[in-house]
Amino acid sequence: MSRKNSIVLISAVIILIILVWYFSGDSSGDKETMKIKPSYGEFVIDVTTTGELEARSSENIMGPNPMKLRNARIWQYRIEDIVPNGTVVDSGDWVATLDRSDLENKIKDQELEVEKYETQFVKTQLDTTITLRSARNELINLKFTLEEKQITVDQSIYEPPATQRQVKLDLEKTKRNYNQTLKNYTIKKQKAAADMKEVMAKLQKAKRKLNELMELKKEFIIKAPKAGMVNYQRGWDGKKKGVGAQISAWDNVVATLPNLSAMNSKTYVNEIDISKVAVGQKAEIEVDAFPDKHFTGEVFEVANMGEQLPNSNAKVFEVVIHVNEFDSILRPSMTTKNKIITEIIDSALYIPIECVHNNDSITYVYKDGYKQQVITGKSNDNDIIILAGVNKDDELYLVPPGDAEDWELKLLPGNIINKFKKEKEKVKSNPTDVQSTNRDKKFRKHKKGIKNRR
Repeated sequence: MSRKNSIVLISAVIILIILVWYFSGDSSGDKETMKIKPSYGEFVIDVTTTGELEARSSENIMGPNPMKLRNARIWQYRIEDIVPNGTVVDSGDWVATLDRSDLENKIKDQELEVEKYETQFVKTQLDTTITLRSARNELINLKFTLEEKQITVDQSIYEPPATQRQVKLDLEKTKRNYNQTLKNYTIKKQKAAADMKEVMAKLQKAKRKLNELMELKKEFIIKAPKAGMVNYQRGWDGKKKGVGAQISAWDNVVATLPNLSAMNSKTYVNEIDISKVAVGQKAEIEVDAFPDKHFTGEVFEVANMGEQLPNSNAKVFEVVIHVNEFDSILRPSMTTKNKIITEIIDSALYIPIECVHNNDSITYVYKDGYKQQVITGKSNDNDIIILAGVNKDDELYLVPPGDAEDWELKLLPGNIINKFKKEKEKVKSNPTDVQSTNRDKKFRKHKKGIKNRR
């Protein structure tokens, strides 16, 4: 027999032995089921959520001047390169480079515009020179003609009166023509000055716009306004804006410099538990990256409107928790576990939720040989308060035995049921929770108890 076949045979034998052992075990249901005793003492009702650290305040690292961007008709731009998220920078250090391709195209177009107006300026200057020179030559020629006419008049004193009258008329016509040409020259000179001024204004405007674009180009190199840790800005979709992200000219924050001395934990509470959460409630905060570190906090803000998280059908409400302590290990975007203390009951008898069962409208637990009706109170994620039906020394089944369905059900006396029913109705009619009035004092006591246990 080959070595490979031997290994296969041995494996098959081992699997067969395991199966025989598993199915030959005692399945009669007579095995002893785990029992527990009720606990008595402080009962904490909380809402546990996962959150993310963020700075309570921060300074924005801005992109280019929004007004200059709008003048350049640039409505958005892309981050071409940026320092890694969490990089510590000093004032004036390079933070990011923005994509300047759109701006470069506009600069080239504007350079062509400047070149066009410079050419137009030279052309207008030459045209003006030629026009005025021609007008001046015309004036000089008319002046010579005027002198000739004057000589003719002077020499006509010996001519007949009709001839004298004719040459005098020629002289007057020449004078009038000269004066009209002189006025036209003045107007042409003024028009030439106006044309030059117009072209010069267009040229200066084009150059000024080119200079603005060149200055704007410098602003596409982003530097830190002060020392701090760079934190990427989040977009509308919750994603961080790193390399390749688009920035709008209307909201041109490239990154932030958070104030790490005061932190928040931003979390989301589902619509089922949000009614329990209120501003001012205390919280216990743990940072996943440092499980040995524990912090306290206080609910600072609870959103009035729910929202739907991406890739989820559940409605949640944003809750902001102020972290009371400062620690240099705390960084933005660290994941936190937040336990919001909604109520602390000083003395209560409570058992694991798994011990409690329901049959129609009756709630009961399993004791030795029978089912006992109980009246329950408030609960948290793991335990539930028992108001009646169970004593401290009772032993309860955590998991019902195999034949427990046939056990007799013992009901509580009617007067006890009516008593607790009236108390529940009283609590419902008065929403002010008496036990929450001393919330701060109870929370400090609760924290002291945790420290002593540690």
